[in-house]
Amino acid sequence: MKALVTGAAGFIGSHLSERFLRDGWTVTGVDNFDTFYDPRVKRSNIAGCQSNPNFRLVEADIRDKAALEKAVESDTDVIVHLAARAGVRPSIAEPVLYMDVNINGTVALLEVARQRQIGRFIFASSSSVYGNNEKVPFSEEDNVDFPISPYAATKKAGELICHTYHHLYGIAINCLRFFTVYGPRQRPDLAIHKFARLIEEGKPIPVFGDGTMMRDFTYIDDIIDGVMAALDQCNDYQIYNLGESQPISVTDLITELENALGKKAVRKYLPPQPGDVERTYADVTKAEIQLGYRPSTSIQTGLARFVTWFRAQSRP
Repeated sequence: MKALVTGAAGFIGSHLSERFLRDGWTVTGVDNFDTFYDPRVKRSNIAGCQSNPNFRLVEADIRDKAALEKAVESDTDVIVHLAARAGVRPSIAEPVLYMDVNINGTVALLEVARQRQIGRFIFASSSSVYGNNEKVPFSEEDNVDFPISPYAATKKAGELICHTYHHLYGIAINCLRFFTVYGPRQRPDLAIHKFARLIEEGKPIPVFGDGTMMRDFTYIDDIIDGVMAALDQCNDYQIYNLGESQPISVTDLITELENALGKKAVRKYLPPQPGDVERTYADVTKAEIQLGYRPSTSIQTGLARFVTWFRAQSRP
């Protein structure tokens, strides 16, 4: 079996590529090594895969359809589209760039899938599409017509475009709404990684708001299991939440991270940030029933694994 994975050198993409290779797949990874964060981090993420003869890395931008056409082999079984310009707050500063990369890049990939008659397509969406949804937990049936950041809007748009390609061209597509993924290789700008670094350095942690903001942190292994299950059941068009369904406040997260690191944090309280949602909380009933999705990693276990990896990276 052959897969094309976009964003293959990123946090989730590198873990997924490794999983494919362990399961005996042949993988083409596409990544443009964008400077949103240090490209050396991404090259380190993907180094293990590059030592495997069943892995091929293509350095290309997902907006470059000609490059994608060269990357996608005729017998590719599935495209897993993880690549995106990421982050809620940065999207507010650069909305045009986010729309260009996330929407036009998705269309370019879907076009290649259509032209090459690739029957299965997995799209990485986001819990951010729910905006400040007042009903919890968030269900796939909830109205998501009110995103509050450009990033969220691009993910909602991606889901709609995917539905159009399914309807018109018969591509089976599963859209996966990821809920705050963490674990080894997490992006350095994301909360757990950033907080751990600041605690280790004895620097203040920025806490936006009063610390009661809730997030449904989901460990990377549970997410990868969900992606593989969604791939196995990719037969029509579906949207699935992939979360831990165990939300925790920022205050409690910092306490758990202090415990995992064995160090106390210095908190610096700041005004709430535009675009930040008040809470995320995944209803994973649909994924449990249809995919057999069973997230099982507690925040304590996940943070302990993250800290082990984090400190290993810090050693000379």
